[in-house]
Amino acid sequence: MAKYALIVAGGSGTRMNNDTPKQFLEILGKPILMHTISRFHLFSPLIKIVLVLPKDEIDYWKHLESQHKFDHDYKIVAGGKTRFQSVKKGLTAIEADADDVAPGMQSTVAIHDGVRPLVAVKTIALSHVEASNNGCAIASVALKDSIREVKPDGGTKAINRDNFRLMQTPQTFRVNAIKAAYEIEETPDLTDDASVFEKAGHAVHLINGSYQNIKITTPEDLAIAKAILDESHK
Repeated sequence: MAKYALIVAGGSGTRMNNDTPKQFLEILGKPILMHTISRFHLFSPLIKIVLVLPKDEIDYWKHLESQHKFDHDYKIVAGGKTRFQSVKKGLTAIEADADDVAPGMQSTVAIHDGVRPLVAVKTIALSHVEASNNGCAIASVALKDSIREVKPDGGTKAINRDNFRLMQTPQTFRVNAIKAAYEIEETPDLTDDASVFEKAGHAVHLINGSYQNIKITTPEDLAIAKAILDESHK
């Protein structure tokens, strides 16, 4: 069945101390977002990509496409005021399959942050297989550092880090199931697609991500991503 990628790129450059939205900042001569899209085409030239951008940034993105001769095939959708609304709008551009398709044969969509340009092809591949079989597949990694819980009274308590995982993207789902999940009411606790899926009544299935699959939000992240990409091109 069909495989989709829904790439959400609605960030600003605030934490980068830059007026340019972070997805448009360049690494090795091209915008971060182009690196991200290319990862999914590297996984499969047949994958159907939906790119969600703020409405007022679409023309600038098309200018960048022309400037960099970036000719990958994908559909552009104008996003909403929040990530929840943007993902929901992106999902409307994806056609759902019949509900009675057998497990392992259902169309799946990988929802991914536009500023995670280092996602491994093997992670994308695994997420689609696991989502088709289990309903969803959420990339995650174990914590490396010790953690403590901060109490309301200002005290702290040591917590077993083995009981926690850091969520990444792609977060991949059967198309029908995630489209239905996004019909619930938006609330502040819905911080990612997995939380939406869970609140809609579904179990969340985790898969192993990668520590290199960083989300670029600060100048330090940008420097790390540049170093990793530069090393991979040697």
